[in-house]
This record gives sequence, structure tokens and C-alpha cells, in this order.
Amino acid sequence: MGFRIVDKLQKINEDIHPEQLKYHHKRVLVSKEFTFDASHHLHCYEGKCKNLHGHTYRVIFGISGFVDDRGLMIDFGDIKEIWKNEIEIFLDHQYLNETLPFMNTTAENMVVWIYEKMKEALAVEERRNHYTGARVEFVRLFETPTSYAEARREWMEE
Repeated sequence: MGFRIVDKLQKINEDIHPEQLKYHHKRVLVSKEFTFDASHHLHCYEGKCKNLHGHTYRVIFGISGFVDDRGLMIDFGDIKEIWKNEIEIFLDHQYLNETLPFMNTTAENMVVWIYEKMKEALAVEERRNHYTGARVEFVRLFETPTSYAEARREWMEE
């Protein structure tokens, strides 16, 4: 199998019809990952993290829903827009103790806050773009390359 240029670019309504774009009716999960740099310190903690320090955090979102007539569940660009406009502004290159709600800025507290912000924004986005059943399934927040906290939908819904 070598390199080749396609003979003919597939065209809608000629080679494929709109009713063929949606292959299934099942729930699917898409994931998008982001990084941000921030500083913080922990209260009531006897260890290195009681001092002001920084991390390059990595956050991974798992979002599920049902595909539309095009076979698309949610546009990755919409997830990125939510991240940039609703969440990252409070995190990237910030002193987290100052920009987040009053809390100890542990990964365990922060991951729940990030989950809640994405859930709120996704509800608005779902109405605006007619995404079907879009919901946050999990958020994973890495504080170091080998240490993370996670919030899952089944744990967040009471």
C-alpha cells in the first residue's frame, strides 16, 4: 500500500446521500485534552506543597452523546471554545488560590470545579447546537505526569 492520490473526491448527493452520513444510533464518547500552567499552595498541609509552587497541569475531558444526522456528536472546536472561554481563563498562568472559588487548591477539589464548569457550559452548547444527550462523563486532571485526580459523572450526580 503506497502513497496514492484519490481518483475522485466523494461528493454529497452524488456519491453519498445525506441519509447515509449517520452510521449508527449509539452513544459515543469523544475526548479532548488541554494543558495549562499555574501556581498555587496548599493550606493545612505539611509538605512541599505548602509553599508557593507551580505545575504544568494536563486536563482530559470525556464527553458522550448521540451523533446527529451528519454522524457528529460534538465538534472538537466547540469543546476547545468552552475550554478557552469558560475554564482556562481562571487557570492558565494564574495563582489558583486567587482565581478559583475559596477552596484548598488540591487536584481533588480542582477537578470537581472543572467538571462543574464544563457541565454548565455544555448544557448551553447543547441547546445552541442541538447536540443530543451531550454530557460530561469524566474529567481527569494531571498535576504531574504520573499523578491525577478524576471526577466521573456517576460520582458527581447525587
